[in-house]
Amino acid sequence: MVSTPVVLGLDFGGTKIAVAVGDLSGRRLGATTIDSRVESGGAAEAMARGIAAAHGLLAEVAPDQQLAGVGAATLGIPYDDRVELAPTFPGWGELPFGRLIRDGFPGVPVRLATDVKAAAEAELRWGALAGSDPGLYLNLGTGLAIAIVAGGTVITGAHGASGEIGYNLRSPADVYVGPDERTILEHVVSGQALETTGSARLGRPVTAADVFTMARTQLDAAVLTDEFVRELAAHLANLAIAIDPDRIVVGGGLVRSWDQLEPGLRRALDAAVPFPPELSVARFPSDAPLIGALALGVEAAGAVLGAEAFA
Repeated sequence: MVSTPVVLGLDFGGTKIAVAVGDLSGRRLGATTIDSRVESGGAAEAMARGIAAAHGLLAEVAPDQQLAGVGAATLGIPYDDRVELAPTFPGWGELPFGRLIRDGFPGVPVRLATDVKAAAEAELRWGALAGSDPGLYLNLGTGLAIAIVAGGTVITGAHGASGEIGYNLRSPADVYVGPDERTILEHVVSGQALETTGSARLGRPVTAADVFTMARTQLDAAVLTDEFVRELAAHLANLAIAIDPDRIVVGGGLVRSWDQLEPGLRRALDAAVPFPPELSVARFPSDAPLIGALALGVEAAGAVLGAEAFA
């Protein structure tokens, strides 16, 4: 009996590393999660622990099966020798990310992506963006970013940084000013931003989820969430005007408050966009980057195994 090849997906986040093993259709055979925050060893140790967890999971759920492809998603923009735009994880930017992944799985084809683009890959292949052209994936989590889907693929950009709207200018006063000298959009519209602003203005430590919960009954919190949604809506409407998507899907931790987010976003799109797109929660709102990493693994495997393996 010939064993069926498997693929591996790894999602490296600022607080956790998620790993999954799947078959060539992307169906998960097993998964595990470990904490990426370590007291000593920093980013290098976190990477080593993630690769070790992946080997442990492979030994557990697919001990005698060929590993045909690896997909790795990460915060920031991954390259073979570094990770760009990953300031929230000290030391992560200096890691030779792609080389470490390839060294961890010698001879196995590897695909890399940002976590948000991996999430969009999952939605395009198996989720709410299937058949969308063009479509937008909006990630509302600790940070803020979008991914653009067109022609059956996720657009990466010249440097892998398309969709990094967290760096957007917020007003004409921001023109000619570097990101280190102005308030970028992610500092105002993201889970981390809402937590910081909410804690300062509400007078006690709160999470972004707390702010949305308090907004149901407290005016000061409601003002915060209205400001948040209005600014997000302005940038989302401008994106929709520029790209003319047929569909926008939203994922990330803040979609737990979708009933408070959706009305303002829907109203803005209907008012401003010549051809308003559909708007919905993603099919995989919380674990899309890991599912997308599996999709990247399937893609990597296809380059070697050929189409007949997927029939």
